[in-house]
Amino acid sequence: MVKTNPGRFFEDYAVGQVISHAVPRTVTTGERALYHALYPQRHALYSSDEFARSCGLPESPLDDLAAFHVVFGKTVPDVSLNAVANLGYAQGRWLKPVYAGDTLRSTSEVIGVKQNSNGKSGVVYVRTRGWNQRDEVVIDYVRWVMVRKRDLDAPAPDTVIPELSRVVDPRDLVVPEGLDFSGYDYALAGEEYRWGDYAVGEKIDHVDGVTVEEAEHMMATRLWQNTSKVHFDATIRDGGRRLIYGGHVISMARTLSFNGLANAQMIVGLNGGAHANPCFSGTTIRAWSEVLDKADTPVPGVGAIRLRLVATKGGAPFALRGEDGKYLPDVMLDLDYWALMPV
Repeated sequence: MVKTNPGRFFEDYAVGQVISHAVPRTVTTGERALYHALYPQRHALYSSDEFARSCGLPESPLDDLAAFHVVFGKTVPDVSLNAVANLGYAQGRWLKPVYAGDTLRSTSEVIGVKQNSNGKSGVVYVRTRGWNQRDEVVIDYVRWVMVRKRDLDAPAPDTVIPELSRVVDPRDLVVPEGLDFSGYDYALAGEEYRWGDYAVGEKIDHVDGVTVEEAEHMMATRLWQNTSKVHFDATIRDGGRRLIYGGHVISMARTLSFNGLANAQMIVGLNGGAHANPCFSGTTIRAWSEVLDKADTPVPGVGAIRLRLVATKGGAPFALRGEDGKYLPDVMLDLDYWALMPV
């Protein structure tokens, strides 16, 4: 009897299927320390309990993207272990902060399938939810993945492509209970720029760069319990080069955005995202942002800002696509998200 898990293949998914992912994980301040060691993260709300308390929170929460990685990592053995590529994200919302001592688990519902014309793979759409120990949803997002077929002769399923909003309506964004920026300390936060200082259409070159090393990537994927073969096994890909986890690029780019967006404190919405080109060890990640929109929130003093975050290999700032409409070879990430910022 075979007791090992080879992972799911495209023909193993069906619309409506709900998958409960192993293994629940209790997060501690250790996750915060390791996150700050992996990425030069400096946003004050995630660095200081005292700063967080001055903003109305009981303590500094786990970074929003660290919570995302923990929830995402649990889905890998069931959703993307046999993936060719992680294609995109949509309709993501952070619903509750995650604090040290919280226990996170993940579930995913299959909401769409489409076999590719080559008959060798297909696209699977899932809605993933991360839950805490009180059975509260802390994060909810959709992603779609290209997955290999095990049996090329397996019949193609009926195509179901979910209707997904291009942008999370700002009225659906959740401001954490108690968040209050009325006493916000701009000097401690690192920059003086507030919500009103940014204009739609403005672009910001975040200037700094960080070279990705093999060791830190391996530590990150192990920390998030991401077991995808393309990140762990150097024999899987041609040339023996492990693919850098796309979430590693997201976190590095978000961290680099501190220089120019230090007060974009909390990520609360994920509108969309694409991993445009692969990242490998030795690549130097640089980043720039574009202000796409701004919105009020029900909380006085707290504004929402919609940002495009682009990670590059060092191409010209603000260059995204070529004349053919395709992403330029230097572009690795194109991420569209909402963040909360003092007004």
